Amino acid sequence: MDADVTDTAGTPPGPDKPAADDAGAAEAETAGSAASADPSDDSPADPSDDSPGESPDDSPGDSPAPPPHRRHWVRWLAGGAALVVLGAAGTGWYFYNKLDGNITTDTGAAAELRAWEKERPTQAPVALDALNILLIGSDTRAGGNSKYGRDEGTQRSDTTILLHLAGGRTSATGVSLPRDLMVDIPSCTKADGTRTREMFAQFNWAYEMGGTACTIRTVEKLTGVRLDHHMVVDFQGFKDMVDAVDGVDVCLKKPIDDRDAHLKLAAGPQTLNGEQALGYVRARKSIGGGSDTERMDRQQQFLASLVNKMQSNGVLLNPTKLYPVLDAATKSLTTDPGLASLRDLYDLASGMRDVPSEKVQFLTVPRRPYRYDGNRDELIKSQAEKLFRQLREDAPVSVAPAKSLQKSDGSGDLPSSEETTAPGNEKSGDGKPDDPGPQSPAPTPTFAGTNAATGLCE
Repeated sequence: MDADVTDTAGTPPGPDKPAADDAGAAEAETAGSAASADPSDDSPADPSDDSPGESPDDSPGDSPAPPPHRRHWVRWLAGGAALVVLGAAGTGWYFYNKLDGNITTDTGAAAELRAWEKERPTQAPVALDALNILLIGSDTRAGGNSKYGRDEGTQRSDTTILLHLAGGRTSATGVSLPRDLMVDIPSCTKADGTRTREMFAQFNWAYEMGGTACTIRTVEKLTGVRLDHHMVVDFQGFKDMVDAVDGVDVCLKKPIDDRDAHLKLAAGPQTLNGEQALGYVRARKSIGGGSDTERMDRQQQFLASLVNKMQSNGVLLNPTKLYPVLDAATKSLTTDPGLASLRDLYDLASGMRDVPSEKVQFLTVPRRPYRYDGNRDELIKSQAEKLFRQLREDAPVSVAPAKSLQKSDGSGDLPSSEETTAPGNEKSGDGKPDDPGPQSPAPTPTFAGTNAATGLCE
């Protein structure tokens, strides 16, 4: 302590030494602020110097600092907000990793396809932005699917759809391939490492003998369409996806009572849960007299209704509703490495969400009963090639109800497609065009099928 302060400590206060000086000096020294309060200063102490939260050398123009209790609340709020943000980020990361880990990557099929790369079709330059995805419904009876039949240790392909997503995502066209369609199946690698021989057989043999890679090579050989990706979904995944969107609406012309499909439904509009939906799309004996044709039609109508349900409920734009759908899908989904992440699948779904419902189309490849076995199918080659060419070149395809395409020549045949003659190209009696004028764009082939805009009971 300075000598000046010691000398005057015992002197009674006089007119030049107010008692407030001593008190102020003592307080300053006690607070450790001797440098800010000069003990030799004889001027009267300013009461404002002792105001809470304000430094003695603050200028008169400075704003007063917030009181201590207010600063504490600010710190608590900032800390709480940081914890909320970190918690949300951590939760989001957990769910992302969970969904991402659900997906099974089919590395075996990828390796097999690489080995046969030279024989695969090339992508047409005009269709570089388009995507062709093979969707396979697995008919295995293993695990939770055992109640749908005996598990014989074989893999089956119950449903196969070639999904073409147009460049710019202006349309989506799903083409069903009948499992009894007679096709050329290449030599494929079996699960035990041995190879099959090339054969002309029904389509679903490709999956049963050689799995996904063999099915992809068979489809590419049949259509000339390069497949970019594939997805395999089993029964359980299908049921869970339907339940995740709270059921899918269908319209039944007749009541259904099918013990094998575990299905009993009344006629008229119905909302099917996952279990009912699976029976509906798989039933053959009680609906359509065992016809695979009608079964594929029901599958297409159901998929169209499912697309409508997801778009109308805003599932793709609502994370709360989207998560259960993604969780159900990814748990039973096997894909190629190019689609084996949640980001890849979300990008795919996001690209489709703006496709108009009338441009989400479903049809079956043009076929007729196989000439040597009425229980099998064969392609109507002229019509099938029109369809495959459109897909290869990313050209438009349209669909219409089969009844509207029925010929009136008395044959009773239902054509798979029709084309209208472009205006200006009509022919006269001698077979020559009346007006050779400028050529009109090639007409869009129309095939028997349905789209997601079609009403339930139409």
